[in-house]
Amino acid sequence: MKILAFPPRSEWPGLLARPVQSTESIEKAVAPILQHVRNEGDKALTELSEKFDKLPYSGLPVSDSDLTAAEAQLSNELKTAIQQAYQNIRKFHEAQRQPIEKIETMPGVVCWRRSVGIEKVGLYIPGGTAPLFSTVLMLGIPAQLAGCQEIILCTPSDHPAILYAAQLVGVTKLFRVGGAQAIAAMAYGTKSIPRVYKIFGPGNQYVTAAKMLVAKEGIAIDMPAGPSEVAIYADETAIPAFVAADLLSQAEHGADSQVLLVSTSKKVVTTVNLALTTQLERLPRRDLAAKAIENSKAILVDNEEDAIDLLNDYAAEHLILSIENAETVAERITNAGSIFLGNYTPESAGDYASGTNHTLPTNGFARAYSGVSLDSFVKKITVQHISREGIQLLGPTIEAMAEAESLTAHKHAVSLRLASLE
Repeated sequence: MKILAFPPRSEWPGLLARPVQSTESIEKAVAPILQHVRNEGDKALTELSEKFDKLPYSGLPVSDSDLTAAEAQLSNELKTAIQQAYQNIRKFHEAQRQPIEKIETMPGVVCWRRSVGIEKVGLYIPGGTAPLFSTVLMLGIPAQLAGCQEIILCTPSDHPAILYAAQLVGVTKLFRVGGAQAIAAMAYGTKSIPRVYKIFGPGNQYVTAAKMLVAKEGIAIDMPAGPSEVAIYADETAIPAFVAADLLSQAEHGADSQVLLVSTSKKVVTTVNLALTTQLERLPRRDLAAKAIENSKAILVDNEEDAIDLLNDYAAEHLILSIENAETVAERITNAGSIFLGNYTPESAGDYASGTNHTLPTNGFARAYSGVSLDSFVKKITVQHISREGIQLLGPTIEAMAEAESLTAHKHAVSLRLASLE
C-alpha cells in the first residue's frame, strides 16, 4: 500500500478521488445491443448469448426439475449455511416493514401512507469466477417480503447454489442469459422474458452501462454502481491481521476494487502492511488482490477529528471502524453504505449472513444513496380523506393559496364544496 503521511486537507479531494472510468466507449458498444434486443427480442438474445457468453439461449425458463436437481448437488453444510443466511436476512428486512399510521393533520383531515410492492422486478446475477448466490438472497428476500408479483432472475450461471437460492426467495422465472442483453430483455421485454419495472443487481462495466442507459429511458434501477470498495479506520486497539484480512477480502473482488486504510498510528499502518504481504501469498486470487492493493492507499492523519472528516469525504461503500470507541465514532459518520464496528465484525459478515444487505452505493454515491432494503422494492402511496368538517376548516386555506398562484380552477374545486355545505 502507498503510505501518505498527514496530507493537508487541500489535497484530500485528489487523494480520495476514484479512478475516472471512461464510459463513452462502453456505452457506444452497449447501445446497439440494447437496440438489437428491443427490435429482435428472443432472436437477438440467441445471437448475443452465443456471441458473448458461448451460451445457447433456449427461450425457456429453467425448469422445476433443474431447480430440484440443483439442490441435490449441494452439500448439507452449504445448504444449512444458505438457510441460516436466509433466516437472518429475512429477519432484518422483515423488521423494516412500517405499519400504516393515519395522521389527523387537523380535525376532519386524515392522511396516511401505504407501501405497495413493485409488481414486476428483475434481478441480475453475473457469471464469472465467483458465483454470487449470496446476492440472490440479498435481492430476492426483500422482493419476496415486499410482495412483488413477478420476480424475474437472469444469469448466465448454472451454479447449483444460485438455483437453490432462487427457489428459497421465490423467484418466479429464471432465465440463463447474461450481459447487457439480459438487462435489455428485462427492460423492454421479449416473447420469453417479461418486461419488469425495476432492475437490480451487480455486473461488469457493460452490464452497468446497460442499466444506466435503460434508466435514462425511464426503467428504474437499484442505484449507480462502480467497483466495490472498503475503508478501514484502525487505531492501536485494532488487530493488524484482522485489518489486513478485511482489506484483502475486498481486494480479491478485482483489480479495480478500492481499498483505503486510515489511521493515526504509523505503527498500525506498518504492521498491517506486513500482514498484507504474508496473507496475500496464501490467496488463490492473489494476482487480482495484489493489483488492487498496489493501487490502494494508507493515510496517516493527526487525530480522530481528521479521520472522521476524511472518511465522510470519501463516503465508502463499506466502512470498518477497528477502533476503541467504534460505536461513538459511528454516530458521527454521515456518509457510508454500511458500517462495521470493532475487531470481530468483518465486512464478510455483511456480505453473507449477518442480515444486512450487501447491495450498497459505491463510487461516493453513499453521500446521497442508501443500500438496497425492503423500501427498494415498494412504492409509497399517500392516501387522504377529508370530512365535511375538514373541508370547512381547510377550504379557506386552499382557496387563499390557489388564488395567490392564479390557479382559479383549483380554488373553484374547493369553493363549490364549501358552498354546498352552507
